Amino acid sequence: MTTIQSREFGNTKAGQKVTAFDMRNENGMLVTVLDLGATVQSVFVPDKSGTPTDVVLGYDTVAGYEGGTCYYGAVVGRCTNRIGNARFVLDGKEYALEKTPGEENHVHGIFNKKIFRTSLSDGSLVLCYHSPSMEEGFPGNVDLEVRYSLSEDNALEISYKAVTDAPTVLNVTNHSYFNLNGQDGSTIFDHKLCLNSGFYTEYTPSFAQTGRIIPVEGTPLDFRTEHTIGERFLDDYPQLRLCTGYDHNMVLDGKEGDFKPIGTLKSEKTGICLEAFTTEPAIHFYSGNYMHLDAVPNGKRGVHFPKNGAVCLEAQHYPDAINHPQFPSTVLRPGETYRQKTVYRFKVK
Repeated sequence: MTTIQSREFGNTKAGQKVTAFDMRNENGMLVTVLDLGATVQSVFVPDKSGTPTDVVLGYDTVAGYEGGTCYYGAVVGRCTNRIGNARFVLDGKEYALEKTPGEENHVHGIFNKKIFRTSLSDGSLVLCYHSPSMEEGFPGNVDLEVRYSLSEDNALEISYKAVTDAPTVLNVTNHSYFNLNGQDGSTIFDHKLCLNSGFYTEYTPSFAQTGRIIPVEGTPLDFRTEHTIGERFLDDYPQLRLCTGYDHNMVLDGKEGDFKPIGTLKSEKTGICLEAFTTEPAIHFYSGNYMHLDAVPNGKRGVHFPKNGAVCLEAQHYPDAINHPQFPSTVLRPGETYRQKTVYRFKVK
């Protein structure tokens, strides 16, 4: 049976109280979620020797999450990833979004800096946020619900639900950074990865989308057979070099909306294996190429974030889908309900 206990985590610069919720099952797993950004702050799972090991990166303080620039563990939105040139047309009207500093595009949004309302329901933690119309330039009021549930087989389920009162764009995800070696400052080059993906979507030089869907066959983005993340990391492949590593939207095999496997991630050092599943049509596979440039250089227990110190597997719709009608739609209209479910299950191999 999962137990959930709350405790004070700190205060924002504006004086808002931030609360941490500790979710425990009877099988040795502990997940801590903050109401700031609906953030997964830590995930402790037993390693092969039974030692509790924290496998997601983050900060020990509210100041870290307020000052950090890498979205550690947060729910991001309204629209995860990039909207090209921070503009889109919906129902014949053009909308201009706030550009992310240092970018030509709009990236991720500001949900990670917001305090969510919280409640407990049927053994789950429910976090809600009201995004007012024209927040960051997006039309329509949006009410988002994020539900975290912890099972006895060490699976963290994240379910999303949202409605709007006007046509808008919505594409949310959780931005957890996984290092199954624990909080030791290591890279993830030794992690073995297998992805249920035969295609990826191509970047422009400004990191928007060309609209092309490219087969992974014969490229270093082919993880259909398990191998280490570091094995082909330095291959001379244009899309890999453009991103200085893996930072790509991977199209998942299977039907959109069906609950399907993303793949597996394994650490030989700890024996911990992550199995991931989602209803989303894609994931963003990111190898932490810019972690070392985070505005807050050190994380939990003072450990420095090295370049390539974690991997993200962010369940999502395709980036910039609103500007590419051949991509699965990210438009949400009144009377519709946005739904998504993603599960991260941990085992020892």
